[in-house]
Order: sequence, then C-alpha cells, then structure tokens
Amino acid sequence: MPLLALPFPVIDPVLISVGPFAVRWYALAYIVGILLGWLYARRLIRNERLWGGPAPLTVQDFDDFVLWVTLGIILGGRAGYVLFYNLPHFIANPAEIFQVWHGGMSFHGGFLGCVIAVIAFAKKRGILFLPLGDLTCAVAPIGLFLGRLANFINSELWGRVTDVPWGIVFPNGGSLPRHPSQLYEAALEGLALLILLNIFMRMGALKRPGTILGAFALFYGMARTFCEFFREPDAQLGFLWGGMTMGMLLSVPLMLIGIALIVWASKRPPLPQA
Repeated sequence: MPLLALPFPVIDPVLISVGPFAVRWYALAYIVGILLGWLYARRLIRNERLWGGPAPLTVQDFDDFVLWVTLGIILGGRAGYVLFYNLPHFIANPAEIFQVWHGGMSFHGGFLGCVIAVIAFAKKRGILFLPLGDLTCAVAPIGLFLGRLANFINSELWGRVTDVPWGIVFPNGGSLPRHPSQLYEAALEGLALLILLNIFMRMGALKRPGTILGAFALFYGMARTFCEFFREPDAQLGFLWGGMTMGMLLSVPLMLIGIALIVWASKRPPLPQA
C-alpha cells in the first residue's frame, strides 16, 4: 500500500442476513432515505410560513404520493442506467435488465422518473404539480446523501487515482490510492444541497412554484459536474466527447432546465396569500 494512502474501512455490504434473505446497506439507504424524506416533507407542508399560508397540497396528498415517487425512482433509475450507461450489454442480455439487486442505477433516469410520477399524481389528484415537484426536490438530497454513503460502503463508483493524503485504496479499485469521490458526492449532492435548498425555502422560494425544482436541477448539476472531475468514469464508457464523462453530459441539460425554471418562476406571481 502506498505510504500516504488511507486503509479502506471494510464494511460488509450485507447488514443482516437470515437464511437466503439479506438486507444490504444499499437497499437500506433507499428505504431510510424515502422514510426520512417523507417525514421532512410532512413537516414542510405543515409550515404555513414557508408557503405564505396553507400549502397547496395536504399531508395526505404526500402520503399517497410516496408510493408513486418510489416507483419513479426505481423504474426511472434502472431505465436510465440501461439506456445511458450499458445499452449494448443489456440488449445482449435482456433478462439482466430486471436484476436490480446486482446494482446499476442512474440519478438522471431516476430524476426523470420522479418528474413523470409528480405530473401523473398531480393530474390524478387534481393538485398543482409544481409545488409537489418543489417539495419532492427539497427532500431528495437526503436520499442522495445516504445513497452515496452506501456506494462507499460497497466500494463502488470510486474516484480517480490520486496522491492526496486522504486517497484510499479500494478493495476492487487496484493497488493505487483513489479519491473517495462517493464521499465528495455525499457532501455536495446530499448535505450541502439539502442545506442550500432549506435556506432558499426560508427566503420564500416555496411561494413561487418551480423555484426549488429549478434550484435543485441547477445546483445538483453543478455539484455532479464538479465531482465527476474526481470520479473514475464507468469502465464500459470511459471518457466521451472532449474528455467529458456521461455524468457531465447528462448534467448539462439538467442545469439549463434549472436556470430556465428559476427565471420563469421569478416572473410568475407568487402563491396567493392566506
């Protein structure tokens, strides 16, 4: 092991195993992330000061929406990985598309799946879809934070080779120290983004529907693009046009949409005051 490399804190990816059944940290991250996001969303809905009056949706609305958004995350995340990251492999092995327990989820696909879930549920329930989208994005960094920690525990999606003092030799990443890019992403895409969106909400962003959705898209795209400079590209893709990675390329339209939403929302009238 190189002199300045930190040892990888080996943690069994399986938290609990009972016979043929196993609970993995990665699955637990999804479950706990959705649970904490649901509790946080309920708290935001009840805080009338953030909305300038009663929220345009109820706690019951969001309770019923949780299943929809969960399906959007899973189906969209898997579809995005299949289409964006390893399509030739899955064309040759279509049965593996459904084997999600082997890993392979795309944030950008999951985000699109959530957008579809928001629009479909809002239409069915007869509520405004932008406030629901704002609320969903406000709590999403909780799941992102936990998911990246699970990536680190699983020793996957590690960073590029480095000589920084905090470089880590990952068990399946070769003999050279690498950036713990999963932790960079947990800090920026998760914790920092959660705090930033909370500040925006306290400044009245929820009163202008679409603002939090736009801010999430913009600042997640920025954080992801920054972290991609330290993350090892997927082996089957490598570097793409101009030395960019797939994560960078997919974040460009996300950031542009975020800017457009913020500008559009700022020119729209705020929610009616109670």
